[in-house]
Amino acid sequence: MVVDLDGSAIDVGWVNAARWAPYLVLGLVTGVLADRVRRKPLLVATDLGRAVVIGSVPALALTGRLGVGSLVVLLLVFGALSVANDAAHQSFLPRLLPRAALPRANTRLQQSDAVAQTSGPLLAGGLVAWLGAPVAVLVDAVSYLVSGLLILTTPLDDPRPPRSVRSATAVLAELREGLQWVYRHPTLRPLALSTHAWFVFNGLLGTVYVPYALLELDVGAVGLGVTQALAGVGVLLGTGASARIGRRLGLAGTLTGGRLVQAAGFTVVALLPAVWAPGTAGVVAAAGLGQFLFGFGLGAEGPFGLSYRQAVTPARLQGRMNATMRSLNRAAIVVGAPLGGVLAGVASSRSALVIGAAGIAVTALALRLSGFRRAAMTDPAIAD
Repeated sequence: MVVDLDGSAIDVGWVNAARWAPYLVLGLVTGVLADRVRRKPLLVATDLGRAVVIGSVPALALTGRLGVGSLVVLLLVFGALSVANDAAHQSFLPRLLPRAALPRANTRLQQSDAVAQTSGPLLAGGLVAWLGAPVAVLVDAVSYLVSGLLILTTPLDDPRPPRSVRSATAVLAELREGLQWVYRHPTLRPLALSTHAWFVFNGLLGTVYVPYALLELDVGAVGLGVTQALAGVGVLLGTGASARIGRRLGLAGTLTGGRLVQAAGFTVVALLPAVWAPGTAGVVAAAGLGQFLFGFGLGAEGPFGLSYRQAVTPARLQGRMNATMRSLNRAAIVVGAPLGGVLAGVASSRSALVIGAAGIAVTALALRLSGFRRAAMTDPAIAD
């Protein structure tokens, strides 16, 4: 977008906000939906829908009709489909596995994501440099198509939930029950609030990093892909080490430590190229180191936060709990993404990155000082 559509950091912020805005509008309702319907058909339909939406981007580009405005509209639709998919996806795993197996299963899932993050940016960077951004987006559309078809053809035990009352009053009551579960729970509440704040600053960082790397560090599409791939390597290694780190530091210590490493990573991205930049290779190496550290911290903490939420939540509330967390998290990106663009425009991209890194560090310390410091994977669910 920065190159092909001549977009600014502010444009990137609005596009990122459009991607996540549906979580704010629809997220809580889709949590009720995920607790009311079979989840496999919902996963298939939303994956195929996302393939169509993303496939429209290169189609519009080839006809000369793709602009920032049309991209915002497409991402709003994409985000709406993703809301429903996410609510079904995270709520499905606890139906398949016992509580004790959740951390290992989430670790394996995050490792799979890390492999994609490692290879994806390198492939995308090469495709962008060779054939242009629209073709790279087409590959992304095909990935959603393949995902939908694989889920469709996979035999899964997906029982239909008990029939619920179909009325606006009943939906609101179920929605309220999900919110109360998250924000009145003694340990989920501080985890949720600190995570919402984390997403504000992560949205800020995500908005600023791409134009910063391309326009100020001048690493090029391939260099950008290399640094993002190193973040994926960090996630992969951090996830692989998460079990050992968890045994040593405990649940709260792992989440806190992971976030502090993430903050250190973006501090390196912001400051190291300014004091040590011997040519393009050196800049890519410095930015890549920071991205690796960010990814490692993300990988170390990721499986534990999700597994804890799943472990302490009753089955009948899984959809609403996950939708509540994800919706408010993504809504936080709607705040953080434009904020990053504004800060980069008013001050500088480097200053915005430093502010984002400091914000993530503050969320880590706040979590450590909250009631979550006593949380453990063995905590019981406190509702039927």
